[in-house]
Amino acid sequence: MSRIGKQPIPVPSGVKVAVNAASRTVSIEGPKGKLQFVHRPEVKVAFDDASKAIVCTLSRPEYATEGNGRAYWGTTRSCLTGMVQGVTKGYERKLEIVGVGWSAKLQGKKLVLTVGYCDPIPLTVPDGVTVTVDNNVNVTVTGVDKQKVGAFASLIRSQRKPEPYNGKGVKYSDEVIQRKQGKAFGA
Repeated sequence: MSRIGKQPIPVPSGVKVAVNAASRTVSIEGPKGKLQFVHRPEVKVAFDDASKAIVCTLSRPEYATEGNGRAYWGTTRSCLTGMVQGVTKGYERKLEIVGVGWSAKLQGKKLVLTVGYCDPIPLTVPDGVTVTVDNNVNVTVTGVDKQKVGAFASLIRSQRKPEPYNGKGVKYSDEVIQRKQGKAFGA
């Protein structure tokens, strides 16, 4: 059986959970925002008012042994846990731009990156995500949806990945770049 899937998800006070069994939709609303999730038909989700917890179970017992039922069970539970954390605390990814003359600017709903190409790169900030820029080189991406925050941070990083010789590029603030020595001349 799934060890992750059978654990109940505690719901803190101030968070509202609505489960619609017919459309398989779970809505979670908290102080930071509101999120919705449509789960797989192999998994059944219920909210227990007595223990203030979300409980995930398999809709039929044979899904535990055949197919991907156990995988969907654990994945559904992990997604719902991320949603509860998102509407209470939120998610944040920090990036650093390393390079002489390289910078980032916020112009309305666009993040404009100047990272060594002849033209600046404009990126549209998606709905539900907030971007702040400090000192033109520190970019912070925040929001309630873990997937949107991570995807936009990854998009920013992909514009100029850090290279191992000089360490220039866009990197996560907690990322460690393995440096290489380069060529040695003369023998």
